[in-house]
Amino acid sequence: MSSIKELSNLSNRRALITGATGGLGKVFANTLAELGADLVLVDRPGTNFETLTLELVQRWGISVDKYFCDLEKQDQRTELIAKLRSSEKGLDILINNAAFVGNSDLPGWGVPFEEQSIETWRRAFEVNLTGVFDLCQGLLPVLKESRGASIVNIASIYGIYGPDWSLYNGTSMSNPAAYSASKGGLIQLTRWLATTIAPEIRVNAISPGGIFRNQPEEFVKRYESKTPLARMATEDDFRGILGFFASDLSKYVTGQVFQVDGGWGIW
Repeated sequence: MSSIKELSNLSNRRALITGATGGLGKVFANTLAELGADLVLVDRPGTNFETLTLELVQRWGISVDKYFCDLEKQDQRTELIAKLRSSEKGLDILINNAAFVGNSDLPGWGVPFEEQSIETWRRAFEVNLTGVFDLCQGLLPVLKESRGASIVNIASIYGIYGPDWSLYNGTSMSNPAAYSASKGGLIQLTRWLATTIAPEIRVNAISPGGIFRNQPEEFVKRYESKTPLARMATEDDFRGILGFFASDLSKYVTGQVFQVDGGWGIW
């Protein structure tokens, strides 16, 4: 019988995390590093990797490689894939964490449906779905060489449920169609891949609920009132499920979408 410590040990494995310097990305990097994995950090050009890299190396004693890549640009994705495929370091874990989330200032994004633009729709799909397809396909030969390879896609509860518009009344926040539709597509891509690239590679998804990031107080109160655990998530809430899916703790689990949402979807 394997021990839990043995199953969760990621020593001698290498994990790539997209969107590595964001809120979830940093937590994911520390989680996998604590379990022993060496890391490949990927984020947009101009990103400051240094503080995170120094923390990971000093705290966990693992090795870190860093790559700039704007996942909205196919040529940059192609270049990243080529570099990783030509490396002799291998790859065991792929965490598709980066996402196009827009903001209230982006034209055609956080506006009524009638005003949402095809351009922002395409940009969201390019990062949230097409980019994931591209990385999974391009890195497939490297992942197949691994023992117990795992892909983890970061989806959203809004890839499963429609938005409750009462949450947003009186705020500048919104819920664009492109975000929900692209995350829904990512969930189905997860299931499709799970049956297609098995048994060499497992593919699962995490669907986060709302994460507290200093949203308007009224929004937070409304959200918490609709959540059985009566609070929004923190990044730390996702460490356990990521460690589970990335490691051999889930070696007989594939094609699953795990909601970490405080019970939001239970009603």
